[in-house]
Amino acid sequence: MSTAASDKAAPEKLTPVYGPSSEQPPLFDGTTRLYTAYICPYAQRVWITRNFKGLQNEIKLVPLNLQDRPAWYKEKVYPPNKVPALEHNGKIIGESLDLVKYLDANFEGPSITPDDPAKKQFADELLSYSDTFVGSVFSSFKGDVANEVGMLQVDIAYIPFIERFQVFLSEVLKYDITEGRPKLAALIEEANKLEAYKPTKVDPKQTVEAFRKRLSAQ
Repeated sequence: MSTAASDKAAPEKLTPVYGPSSEQPPLFDGTTRLYTAYICPYAQRVWITRNFKGLQNEIKLVPLNLQDRPAWYKEKVYPPNKVPALEHNGKIIGESLDLVKYLDANFEGPSITPDDPAKKQFADELLSYSDTFVGSVFSSFKGDVANEVGMLQVDIAYIPFIERFQVFLSEVLKYDITEGRPKLAALIEEANKLEAYKPTKVDPKQTVEAFRKRLSAQ
């Protein structure tokens, strides 16, 4: 992702979270909806893409309470019961990396895909590797973080996780992931200037709590 690209994001008022007592939005009524969760890094990937392409008015957010989801989501909208999922053109599409590509290919706005074939191939490789990267970093939390984290890459697929890793490692393990990595520090700085990204960021306290719960369950 190039932070030099046009940033068409506009401020928006965030939709209240849908819980078990929330009424289901009409399904397949012509509205394009992104079923998401404000605390989910996988869903955040698609949310950032939506914002970067300036699609706040075209794609409505339906944020779910992941700890207490409305029953209608699994029963009537998306049986896998995961976020993100996109309601578009009479169908429901899931999986965050697929949705990043789908939004880029099917909606107007600045492209997040490089025009140069070699750069596009490299971007696709980074995109495909992102989930492996996330698993590797989680595993490293049980060992020597300074030796195992290694070099980090930042783009739409990575930013939500970099954000959380940076907070957790700094607050809990007192480890600065940017130390000795000036390019990473510069990329994080540039990412934080993106208006498309700013409204998607999670409260650091929620991040630390979520990581503690996940690690204690392993």
